[in-house]
Amino acid sequence: MKVSLLTNFIPPYWLPTFLKLRSELDDFRILISTAMEPDRDWAPQWRDLSVTVQRTWTIPCNWKHEAGFKEKIWRHLPYDTLPLLIRQRPDVIVSAQMGFRTMQAATYRRIFPRTRLVVWTPLSEHTEKGLSSARTLQRRVLLRSADAVIVNGTSGARYIAGLGVPPAKIFVLPCCADVGSHLKLPLDRNGSEARRLLYVGRLVELKGLAQFINAFSQSLAERPPEKWELWVAGDGPLRQDLQKLAACRGLNVSFLGNVPYEKVPEIYARCGVLVLPTLSDEWGVVVNEALASGLPVLGSVYSQAVEELVQDGKTGWTFRADRPTEMMAACNRALSRCKTQLGSMRQLCREQVRRLTPEFGAACFLTAIREARLRHGSDN
Repeated sequence: MKVSLLTNFIPPYWLPTFLKLRSELDDFRILISTAMEPDRDWAPQWRDLSVTVQRTWTIPCNWKHEAGFKEKIWRHLPYDTLPLLIRQRPDVIVSAQMGFRTMQAATYRRIFPRTRLVVWTPLSEHTEKGLSSARTLQRRVLLRSADAVIVNGTSGARYIAGLGVPPAKIFVLPCCADVGSHLKLPLDRNGSEARRLLYVGRLVELKGLAQFINAFSQSLAERPPEKWELWVAGDGPLRQDLQKLAACRGLNVSFLGNVPYEKVPEIYARCGVLVLPTLSDEWGVVVNEALASGLPVLGSVYSQAVEELVQDGKTGWTFRADRPTEMMAACNRALSRCKTQLGSMRQLCREQVRRLTPEFGAACFLTAIREARLRHGSDN
């Protein structure tokens, strides 16, 4: 079976799954729009995968969510997708997102009807709030060409079903990062480590870190004197503003800057709770890493990873990031836990994510691919 996968770029956390998938297929090729996006502090790593960087128009633009926040994003228009597919002649195309590349993949499928199309979309109901009726209609039409659709979780499944895709064509694939090094970390944390919160990610408006710093400050002000601190691993345009805010609030916040991907487990080993106050995230691989490291997650349900993996009160504390009272209440519950109580949560955290291995991710891909191949053109 020959499979071509089309996506923007290859993040390091997806590489092990793609390598495992390649070992299960006769021919596996990946077409990417760019080696790496400008705001990602990762060196491109493909190992011995067959990867082609496409001819692409990349357009920077500001994306505005219905909730009001903005983020700079890059829209990629890989204009040689169709000729590359004609050259490769895949049996199955797996195309990420529902934009220009997938439109070309759908065109190829119509030209060569024996080919099957799997649309891989990590979107959720929350990330797509406020989408125009024209874009929604375009997606409905595009998805009629899909033989299968892969989503991140139940929210994504509901969103895709709402666009008219039958449930039998929808397959769930949670992000399956290789967290083997995290699973090897000791679960014990000393007093200072247990009371150290950790944020890992970009310092951009979307991540909601400013709102969390305010909630963290208020929560500490209402509690007996305890030494809680926050480590921030990552960088971005809001760093100086966040540093000023933390100083103004009198908080003990350490900004570590960008940490090399392979060094991140060492940071998790020295912290007690992960913070993810995102206003909108398709997944949030830091949740996988934190749970595997034994860190309960104080996180926003606007991350599908939090919604899917974090059990409130058992493996973390959840809230809606645009509801300050909810964030404050969750923060209070987290800071109320003593070291012993936090310790009892750590093994549960680890067990929650242990199954999400690259092998599991490759198996999810293969299930969707094989089911798509069983479908006939009359089903679409």
